[in-house]
This record gives sequence, C-alpha cells and structure tokens, in this order.
Amino acid sequence: MTTNKNTISDIAHALNAVTTGDTSASATDVTHDSRQAHQGTLFVAIKGATIDGHRFVDDVIRRGAVGIVSESAPPADFSGTWLTVANARKALAKAAAVINGEPSHQLDLVGITGTNGKTTTTYLCFALAEAAGAKPAMLTTVEYRIGQRSEPAIRTTPEASDTNRFLREAIGEGCNMAVMEASSQAIDLHRCDWLRFKVAVFTNLTQDHLDYHLTMENYFDAKKQLFDGRLGEMPGSSVINIDDEWGRRLVDELRSRGERVVTISQIDTDADLSASDVTVSLIRGTAFTLKTPTGEFHVTSPLVGKPHVYNMLTATAAGLELGYSIDDMIRGLSTCVGAPGRFERVPHAGDFAVVVDYAHTDDALLNTLKTARELTAGRIITVFGCGGDRDKSKREPMGLAAGRNSDVVFVTSDNPRTENPLSIISEIEVGIKQTGTPYRVIDDRRTAIYQAITEARSNDVVIIAGKGHENYQIVGSDKFHFDDREVAAEALAEIDANN
Repeated sequence: MTTNKNTISDIAHALNAVTTGDTSASATDVTHDSRQAHQGTLFVAIKGATIDGHRFVDDVIRRGAVGIVSESAPPADFSGTWLTVANARKALAKAAAVINGEPSHQLDLVGITGTNGKTTTTYLCFALAEAAGAKPAMLTTVEYRIGQRSEPAIRTTPEASDTNRFLREAIGEGCNMAVMEASSQAIDLHRCDWLRFKVAVFTNLTQDHLDYHLTMENYFDAKKQLFDGRLGEMPGSSVINIDDEWGRRLVDELRSRGERVVTISQIDTDADLSASDVTVSLIRGTAFTLKTPTGEFHVTSPLVGKPHVYNMLTATAAGLELGYSIDDMIRGLSTCVGAPGRFERVPHAGDFAVVVDYAHTDDALLNTLKTARELTAGRIITVFGCGGDRDKSKREPMGLAAGRNSDVVFVTSDNPRTENPLSIISEIEVGIKQTGTPYRVIDDRRTAIYQAITEARSNDVVIIAGKGHENYQIVGSDKFHFDDREVAAEALAEIDANN
C-alpha cells in the first residue's frame, strides 16, 4: 500500500468524473478486486463478462473503501462517495497512476509486446540492466521480481492498479529500471494506460489470440497502442524487429510521424542493430557478430537458437536507448540463461537431448523445431497439444508445423480445460495428416512424454512443447501439479535405472 495521499476531489478531477457525496477524504490505494479493498481504498466497479463488480459495493464499503468509481450513476439508496466515469477500466489505470505518484515517471520503464519472445527478452533486459549497474525490476509471464526477490506471476500483464503498486514498491527498494511484458489483451483492457515507457519493444506478430481479437488487424492494432500514444503517453523510443512484416509496417507509421525508432534484424544489414555469422550449438549455446552504429562486436550466449538472436538484439537495442555501455551488455548476454521453459534442456547422461519449450503457436513451434533441426543429426520427436477454450484456429496450423518439421509426432493434451481432449486432438490431426509424418495420439500427457523419451535413440532430440515453465495442468475445472521438466526427468531416470 502506498503512503501517497490524494483527496477524492483530486482524483475525480484527474478522471473527469461526476461526483456525489463527500470528496474530501484521501485515497491511499485503488483496486477493482473487492478482496483487496481496505481502509482508504478507492474501489472501481467494473462490469466484466462473468462478474459484475457492482455486486461488491456494500462489501468494500464495510471494508473501509472511501469511494466507488463506476460507469453507472449511484443507486438511489447509496449514501457514500461515488465517481461516475465514461470508462471504468481507463479510470482504474489513471487513478492507479495518480494515487501511486506516477511511478512510471520515476524510473526507466521498458514495455515489450509481440506474439513470441516477450518473456525471454524481458529476462535479457533485466540481466543487461544488472550488468550495467542498474537495479531492475520485472513483470513477466513467469514471475514478478524486484532485485532478487521474486513471486510467481498471476498473469502476463497485471491490472493497472497492481502494476503501479509494484512500480512504487520497486522504487521504494531502490530500483531505477523496470521491464514488463505487455500482452495484447492487457493493452486492449487498458492495463497499460498512463504508463510512461522509456522504451517500447515490438518482437513480432504471428497468429494467436484470435479467439479474443478475431482478426490479425485487430490484434496488430491492440499491440500498436503501446507505440502510438493511445495509452496516454508516447514512449521515449521504439525498438522494432523489421524482419517481421507487421514490424516494418509499424516502423513506417511511426517514422511518418517523426517518432524515434530503432530497428533490429538478422536479414537487413541496414537495420540499426543486426546480426551475422550466427552459430548455434546444444552444448555451446549461440554466438554471432553484433553490428551497431558504433561498431561490430562478438557475442556469445548460453541461449540456444536463432530466435534468441532476435531477443538479444532487441534487449541490446533497448539497453542502448537507456544509456548502457555495449561492453557491459555483452558481458550480460554471455551469462543470461533466459526464461525458464524456453528451449530448456533437461539434463541427463544419455546420448540424445530432451528439450522443454513454451511454444504454443504455430510460428513459435516452427522456430523451435527449426532450431532443433539445426542442432541434431538424428530425428526430431515432438510432443505437443493445444489448450482448450482458447483460439481454435491455430490447431490445424500447429499440426502442420509439427508434421512438416518432425520425424515423429506425439499428439497429446495441453490444458484441455472444459473441452474434450480428443476433440482438440482431432483438430490438430487435420494439419498433421497433410504432411504424411507418422504420429500417435496419446491423450494422457505424462504417458505421451514417457513414450516419446523411451523411443529416442542416439542423436535424437525430443521436443516437449506448449507448456514450458508452467507447473500445472487444467482438466475440466481442476488444476493440478504437472511440470513437463519434472515428468521428463522422471522418465529419463527410469530409463537409466532399467539400462
């Protein structure tokens, strides 16, 4: 909870709200979650798809809330303080910024958006900041971290109230830099409104989340808000991957407006930062020549795969925009192992490799399998599924990507949620069948992983894709512990014990 105090009158002015009741009280916090309400809280009642926050007004008042923010007028029998606004989600973001003292203005904030690469790039930015002597904080799909203190992430991009509270806490602990993932849905839901980004990063855009956005144009437009000022403030500069067609389009739009843009590429040597002479090894990691406006440098990294070169280029470009020295950042790149569950090798003494990866889109799966193909003389055995109650349009393309780039495929369950796992698998099969690649359906994920590892031979690579760092599986409404890395390690130990 912040120690800043703002009167309801001050906040109402910032929100352009119509007020009723006493506006002289001070608000020390803001939330849309009734369970977080306490003495001094301003409660934003949001009518969501499944839950209407107005149901909890009486409860939060009993907990000590000093006022209610809503798109609706107050009920006739309500006697407290009520702020009526045009958009409750926008109001939540603005109030969070005001009450927490505009924390994004008091440190170097980097926002990263794109379909793939957000999490690893966030970890890299954090590592480069540390290497440059800064004290960073980060918000990722995996964890929320201030310095070396960490807690598991609740969602990729927190609500605006949680983000501003986190940034205020980070500043209080001496942080002068923060980096966060900005998902398209979070941007669309105004969770990133009124954050001042020193650097905004665009990694790429491939098909995903169309169950929410419906079209790629809508998906792109949501991402673009991070760069074009619609969140409330323009970023100081933008780092954009121009090997991506949507990235090139974004660069053209921003430069036509006179905005500062830094480009990265593995193809276009005219980009501001580019990479050449890329070498990749399962044992030695990745090495490349980094071309910058100030010269060329040799980079080595424990990360494995050409997709990670993009992540390293974008993180380095962001670091240069923050004033970090290239020598410090090259040192940081040489030691950063990236995010858990991103092409993460499961250690064992055998003569084949087992890799767990978060790839859960066709493009991400394609990149992972291409990396594996470059690194092995043996077969690629792929284990994957698709999540239930999520974008169905990517299931056939993922089957196609797996079939075209694997020697054997095991199709299994991911997080089926309330869908029938075999129905999900049948939609994946449509893509695999077009390739003629042999495959097996084993809907139990543990059994599929065990079977795939059992069949691996010398020089093969087993890719277990889709869940990465996740340590749970959701079947129906039940969520239980399940970690691909642990299951793979158990299977490998069993094989070793039997040999």
